[in-house]
Amino acid sequence: MLRDVFVVAKMAAAVSSRPGCFFQRTLSSLGNAPSHSEFTRMCREPLYLISIDRYIKDLTFGIHFPQAVNSSENLYDATVSDGDCKLRVTIHPSLNSLVESNTLRCGCQLRNVTFSVGGERKSQRGGCHTYGVVNLTVDSEAGEDAALDALCGIDIDALPWFGSDGDGPCLLPLRAQRSSYLPLWNNQDYNGEMWRDGPPGSASNTDSDTEEDMEDLHPTVTIQKIRRSFRSRSRVAKGVLLVRILRKSRLVYYGKSERNCECAYKTVLEVADRTGLASVVLWNTLCIEWYRSLHPGQLLRLSQYRVKESYLSRMGESQEADIEISVNSRNPTAHISVIPQTEDFPQLLLPDISYSFYCGIDLLNCSTGATCDVIGLVVFVGRPERIKSKESQGAELWEYRWLQLEDGTTDFPIVIQLFSTSQPEIHCRIHPMSIVVCTNMQLVKTAPDRLSSFQYLTSTTFTQVYCTGSGHHSAMPYRRLRPVRRFIQWAQTVDESRLLGRVVVGGFFTYPPLPVSLEQFLKSKKGEPALVSGAELRREAERLQYREMRRFAVQATITAVSHSGTGGTTSLLAVSDSAASPSVCSQLDHSGAVPDPATQWIPVIPGCSGTYPEPNSLQTSVKLSPRSPRLRARSGSVQNGSAAKTKLFGSMEPPRKRLALPLRPTEESNTEEEADIDFTLWDASMEFLEKEDDEEDEADEEQAGSVGIVHPDPVGLHTSQCPTLGVALAPRETVPRQFHPQRREVQMAAAGLQPGRLQDTLPCGKLDTFAPSAFYSGHYTLALRALTDSVSVNALFLPASPGNLHWCPYPQPHSNSWEDILSHGGFSPSSPPPAPSDLVATATELTSKRLLCVLEVCQLGRARLEVVLTRAFAAEYIMGFGSCWPLGHRT
Repeated sequence: MLRDVFVVAKMAAAVSSRPGCFFQRTLSSLGNAPSHSEFTRMCREPLYLISIDRYIKDLTFGIHFPQAVNSSENLYDATVSDGDCKLRVTIHPSLNSLVESNTLRCGCQLRNVTFSVGGERKSQRGGCHTYGVVNLTVDSEAGEDAALDALCGIDIDALPWFGSDGDGPCLLPLRAQRSSYLPLWNNQDYNGEMWRDGPPGSASNTDSDTEEDMEDLHPTVTIQKIRRSFRSRSRVAKGVLLVRILRKSRLVYYGKSERNCECAYKTVLEVADRTGLASVVLWNTLCIEWYRSLHPGQLLRLSQYRVKESYLSRMGESQEADIEISVNSRNPTAHISVIPQTEDFPQLLLPDISYSFYCGIDLLNCSTGATCDVIGLVVFVGRPERIKSKESQGAELWEYRWLQLEDGTTDFPIVIQLFSTSQPEIHCRIHPMSIVVCTNMQLVKTAPDRLSSFQYLTSTTFTQVYCTGSGHHSAMPYRRLRPVRRFIQWAQTVDESRLLGRVVVGGFFTYPPLPVSLEQFLKSKKGEPALVSGAELRREAERLQYREMRRFAVQATITAVSHSGTGGTTSLLAVSDSAASPSVCSQLDHSGAVPDPATQWIPVIPGCSGTYPEPNSLQTSVKLSPRSPRLRARSGSVQNGSAAKTKLFGSMEPPRKRLALPLRPTEESNTEEEADIDFTLWDASMEFLEKEDDEEDEADEEQAGSVGIVHPDPVGLHTSQCPTLGVALAPRETVPRQFHPQRREVQMAAAGLQPGRLQDTLPCGKLDTFAPSAFYSGHYTLALRALTDSVSVNALFLPASPGNLHWCPYPQPHSNSWEDILSHGGFSPSSPPPAPSDLVATATELTSKRLLCVLEVCQLGRARLEVVLTRAFAAEYIMGFGSCWPLGHRT
């Protein structure tokens, strides 16, 4: 597809002389263009996008892009390569939608790129030529993994920069005065090597400096004295303040297009001394220097700070005026130091951290809004998704995942909606069978009707997460608490082989369940517009960004029903007088069945001939492929706690059953590069012991099993050939997967978001090498036609069924008729579900029936739209067509 692009690149004056470089042959003559002229030159050879970075525009945006003043807040810098050298560019804002929908992404191939260059332009970052790309073609025929294939075996980091001598261009934002790039898909995490994981200057401190600091550990002022002097409006008392960190907030990025603040970050620390509590706010560059090295429980020494009225007081949200201690890098320059935990200062009388751990059964008796800490064994890790943020008037997207934890106290898991907590190095380690501690969570309870209620925990501003493998459990004070010790004792008795059979990774998941009656559903909207027309649904779906999830309701009729099962059989029935939906019929094979991608996974059996189709994966070198060095670096070493078992736990009854690993070893697909370090629940629980010269376990390099799933490329949003919204077959991201312990790092990366660097990018088919979960028995596809304008929609239906611990049926029994199944989101919990063929055969009862259909819509990238039907209520006439409502807002 042809795309008009303008790309601006900041380059040094020198020009690369590599004879094989396309940029050299195409752009070298353009560098001598007069300042008042502009020339263009087309590069017909393929180019590859190898990195992309995001930042917020500033006040200079109108100068650089005078024709794009109404575009979004984001700007994107990218690196393109021809295999011989690479070029740093800025993507024109008019193409932001391609990046935000993950169409223009790392690994895609570009052709017929027309470059232009203007004269030299001066800026604070030095003189530079402005290179532009005024036209390009995204080569979709080259395949999803074109760059991985073409650049296989090439060390991308070692490629020279075109037009640059020495180290290449400064890898900072090119078209705004910003000090760092933002994460590609959220604003809450940190991003870049400038974010230090240790205190500033920690490596250069001398013994004399340390001794001098230790001598000055007596505070000259207290929080109570500072607060009293501030309220009395007298001269604010200042001095050396010694406090303990009780809570730490996520990062807040407040950069705006109308501001030129280079480092627009802040974070809040709730601290205390023996006289009271206060908030310490770190601003700007101090966040980059200190955020990663500050943790709850540490002792801080502060001086040269400012005292201000707190934010809640300024906003009128606090009845009593309070203070915040502002710590900045200038005006004045604050002094911060961390007091080592090895020192004992009983004279300070600093309070300890207070935890409120609740087990699963305790949460049942808590009221909604309660703040809780929980510990549990992960049994489900959902795929990352994004929703609109209420705090930023809907402009910002928040990234979140659903988790399910077990702690042995109830038959039902603890459900968690985990938003970003500015701990990306910990979030990437969360996988099934790991032990997770979540602090400062908020309890949410819903009651769709009088007979049923559901609850889950969601993140707050001060939520922090700790996971096995991150090294935090052994250092945190919560490990000595009785609820934690009780949980660890239970975890060591878990039968790991039985647990492995029911843990799940990724796939579609929504919670809490919606009401099962139309009256209760409309009442839950609380006056919000309830419906959208088919045209509105199409328009809003086209505006969705990558992995953005939204909920819509539309009045429609069902024109066709099909089932794609794991047994290799499918069936379809047209339920209207007209022919079946063209989008569904176009997927039919000669036998009249819809091909089922979830049934095409075939085990690779050692010793068999190559008669089975191989998974669509790409073999790349160690230098390029992230399957080995970069991903394996994130898997922390497991502590060997065998020598310390009797110190905390003693003997355990009944003894747990150890899981024999690896599972299903094969000779194909899963190389030693993808094998992760072996682990068990016992090893995970040992992290709660004190560190006593623990030794790292040796890596288990045995090969892992492989299962492939072949997915045909589904139809996405709409094309001229198929104007139907949604896909007729479940995309690979919709299908829940079995957990593979030996390849857990690769599996979690494959189920994650699109990375911003080619070195971290996996082949698109890598997720297909993991088998569907055992409880996944296929899906139904319902062809919908909107009543307002006859817009066609392919909606996937994943019914909950008895015995399914992941998609649990609604607790109210019903007759398992189509109307009841659709209104309850699944089958009756009190009777066996009907066979798919029987259910499809009875779909004629839906003929000409008007339904209010609740749809969960997610943009999966590369023009693939997932539409899942979660409820459908019989409704003849409903007034109130209007705007859609979001799936949820971040609170």
